[in-house]
Amino acid sequence: MFKIKAVRPEWVTLIASAFLLVAFNFVLWQHLFDITTSDGKGIVMRVAFGAMIFAAFNIVLTLVAFRRVLKPVLILLFMISAGVAYFMSQYGVLIDTGMLQNFAETNATEVRDLLSLKLFAYIVFLGVLPSLILWKTPIAYRRWHRELLSKALVTFASAVVIGAVALVNYQGLSSLFRNHHELRLMVVPSNYIGASAGFLRQQVASAHQPFIKIGEDAQRNPASHADGRKSLTVLVVGESARAENFGILGYNRDTTPELAKEAGLIAYTDVHSCGTETAVSVPCMFSNMGRQDYDASKAKNEEGLLDVLKRAGFDVIWRDNQSGCKGTCDRVTLDDVSNLKDPALCADSECRDEILLQGLQHFIDNLDKDTVLVLHQMGSHGPEYFKRYPKAFERFTPVCESNALNNCSRESIVNGYDNTLAYTDHVLATLINLLRSNQDKVDTAMLYLSDHGESLGEYNLFLHGTPYMLAPEQQKHVAMFAWFSDSYQKSFSVDTHCLQQGREKPLSQDNLFHSMLGLLEVNSKVYNHDLDMFAGCRGPVVNGVLAGQ
Repeated sequence: MFKIKAVRPEWVTLIASAFLLVAFNFVLWQHLFDITTSDGKGIVMRVAFGAMIFAAFNIVLTLVAFRRVLKPVLILLFMISAGVAYFMSQYGVLIDTGMLQNFAETNATEVRDLLSLKLFAYIVFLGVLPSLILWKTPIAYRRWHRELLSKALVTFASAVVIGAVALVNYQGLSSLFRNHHELRLMVVPSNYIGASAGFLRQQVASAHQPFIKIGEDAQRNPASHADGRKSLTVLVVGESARAENFGILGYNRDTTPELAKEAGLIAYTDVHSCGTETAVSVPCMFSNMGRQDYDASKAKNEEGLLDVLKRAGFDVIWRDNQSGCKGTCDRVTLDDVSNLKDPALCADSECRDEILLQGLQHFIDNLDKDTVLVLHQMGSHGPEYFKRYPKAFERFTPVCESNALNNCSRESIVNGYDNTLAYTDHVLATLINLLRSNQDKVDTAMLYLSDHGESLGEYNLFLHGTPYMLAPEQQKHVAMFAWFSDSYQKSFSVDTHCLQQGREKPLSQDNLFHSMLGLLEVNSKVYNHDLDMFAGCRGPVVNGVLAGQ
């Protein structure tokens, strides 16, 4: 019977380092070839970069090359790296703390959308088979003092390689790392190990921070709604809706035919997100930190917009058709409609966004308090765009009906995505019509804002979640609309003509917190007039008419 010869641990670490560098880093190598020249200098740069990474891998693996430790560690690395390599090659994602947080907060439905035979093949051929070979291979460890000496020599030799390569190629390598920060997020497995460490630090920091209340002085303007009419302000949180593909915002396709008929709709043209993934953008847009000062661990332990509105006397409800509110609705009423059993709107543990409007008329009929209703859409969540809309809204064909987007033509991917926006157009227009039909008894308004954008193959990127500094405009430039009923305009002193004139001003999700407080006439020290996008278009009402009109 064939018997595998025992090998020394230093040979295992060398072979494993080479395997990690070659088998799981083809995205890294492809990108490195793209950003370096093919002449002699470029080839030297590629070899130098690879030698440094190889030596660094070998140092780390040598430090864990102990009996009963090395094999489990390598098997774990092979299995995880296989999955990471698949998603990086499939969707062009980069792995950082934000991406890891997004993955950690993904629900079962979203995970199911990402499963495929190709992923299974990656796991089997790059994870399972190498792990079996490793497990069957006997490793000949020396006595402890000789083993430590061997490790010291290997570590020293690897460090010398790194130092020598860096010294000889200092100018080229320093320029490469300085101009291409994305490289460190492409190196498997160090990218997800570093991201995991960052995510754990974030969780520990969050667990040890005291909970902070904000806007404890929040009060509504005493003169607000003196007529006793109730108000319903609906805030729709979109998903993966990039501004570039909305017909009403200048796209060459008519993806928004119903919204285009709304003369009173304010369509903002220059709005940017706080992050490129839901796990960042949603908590950030509802906080008062702003993108520059946003801290995820702090946000988990601090009140946000909905808390302040509730304290000011509003009934606040979050209705969800996605993966949750990421902590922003923890202290208000939550209505999860994502798993309802409506045969017309729901199937395979997922509901289409019209489910958010179900029962809304009954809700309005029984409204007994000024209310802020947040509707969290499934929207244009990928990669299976074809699942996000009814067949009747498949206006653009052919459509990619696979989650392996890089196997589909770009035309079919864009077609599927555009169909999701056509459906969002219908959902928003239906909502507006419903709100308009009730304005005789309730002051109604709608604000729509997407959490982030989406990549559809530009720069070989798909989906979203690219680190903000490196993310293309398609992942950051988002859609935002506002609509106010006639009665709402009078009661809340809103001049929509003025808002239309300013719809091209640069805005971001930083404006949401302060704009909502200003619009709803909530007085608090946390309110910043300069970030209120409605501030210049509101004024006192005299005899039901906005002053200055």
